[in-house]
Amino acid sequence: MMKILGIIFLVFYIYTIISTISILLLENRNPEKSFSWVLVLVFLPVLGLFFYILLGQNYRKRKMISRKSIRRITQRPVSSIDINQLDTSYMDKHFIRLIKLLYKNSEASGYAYNKINIYSSGVETFDSIFEAIRNAKNHIHIEFFIFEDDKLSNKLRELLIQKSKEGVRVRMIYDYVGSFNLSRKYLHSLRLSGVYVRPFLPLRLRLRRSKINYRNHRKLIIVDGIVGFTGGVNIADRYLYGSELGLWRDTVVRIEGAGVHGIQKLFLIDWYFVEQKLITDEKYFPKPQKFEENLVQMVSSGPDTDWQSIMQGIASAIMSAEKYVYIHTPYFMPNELMEGCIQMAALSGVEIRLMIPAKSDAPLSDLSTSSFLGKMLESGVRVFRYMDGFLHSKAIVIDDFISIIGSTNIDERSFDQNFEANVFIYDTGTASQLKELFMNDLKHCKELTLYAWNNRKHRQKLKESFARLFSPLM
Repeated sequence: MMKILGIIFLVFYIYTIISTISILLLENRNPEKSFSWVLVLVFLPVLGLFFYILLGQNYRKRKMISRKSIRRITQRPVSSIDINQLDTSYMDKHFIRLIKLLYKNSEASGYAYNKINIYSSGVETFDSIFEAIRNAKNHIHIEFFIFEDDKLSNKLRELLIQKSKEGVRVRMIYDYVGSFNLSRKYLHSLRLSGVYVRPFLPLRLRLRRSKINYRNHRKLIIVDGIVGFTGGVNIADRYLYGSELGLWRDTVVRIEGAGVHGIQKLFLIDWYFVEQKLITDEKYFPKPQKFEENLVQMVSSGPDTDWQSIMQGIASAIMSAEKYVYIHTPYFMPNELMEGCIQMAALSGVEIRLMIPAKSDAPLSDLSTSSFLGKMLESGVRVFRYMDGFLHSKAIVIDDFISIIGSTNIDERSFDQNFEANVFIYDTGTASQLKELFMNDLKHCKELTLYAWNNRKHRQKLKESFARLFSPLM
């Protein structure tokens, strides 16, 4: 009897695996990602199937956020400019094509005449953020992947409670998985004081409908519709006091002017998702001041978008480069398109410098990253490992004109699965500042040579190659 039951179970399991692989193939995903899941399903019996049901389903084609509702929000701001009537006198035609691409693939409006400040240290970043929040008169909107329950986060909590009691409307979105360590006491104290707090995609006991793999990785702050912040930081002590990896180095941009409307739109779209309440009041989009001549686009991507918008934007920007591309990223596991764009740019004579951390907070990702560096070095890309703490910055500067700052890593998870946000800035002053920060960071780096990479131990190469098989899933 037990033998018959065993045969029945085996037949049922094989049928389930074959059916799951068939569904996976019919989704026509990236072949590398499909192959990675096939390996998981074949070599991790039962557990692999569980992980696929929990983490592997593709929701991109099933819109999580109503496009109709998104358009009702995106129609509200009156400060954006007509993409088809851009002043092209101060930018190259390649950049015009990039701007139009981002408008078409993500409805990223263009906003002109902004005041832009870039921060590279935790102290100046959070000093500026806290100052803006203290000066809030009408509303504070704040959204982060991680709110740690630590000194910095509790200082922020106390300030938000104070502002709420003063009559300022405070809305806060936290990612349920990224901020899993937040205590009930922390959240209850905010809600008790009138702060509107909502989790993004909380875990549900519905395995077949699990969306645990789709996380909100965005980092956004908007104060009174006048000041906005975005970048790579989370709300955590490691940016001020360090961790076992040392002090965390990140990049954040502060914007005043029309560009804040782009950040506000994105937050309100996410708020609609978590609260099912559409906010389009004019007070959230006050008439902006005019500052320097520049242009910004706030670009979003995720399972709610038709295209991998940010990835396409970065790839297009790299291919438009004529002089140089300097890249900060903590995780470098590019898909085939991004890898090819970087290599082709380097082979064509563009100076490509890639800066990654010497040691990552994710060992498996660290191993996978190393496996991609050989072809980069062979194509002429210069690779630098940041030694002075942990490089968590996600920033790119190109040809003294384009600056890209936000939450997106150069990996498949950021390109395809996470809800991400990056600001594309077209401005010589901002690019000059970002380039200077990159050059200063080089003082704390060790350059990786092709000779050193080729002469790694065989065991190390094997571990890296094995880790790379799972890079589309990380």
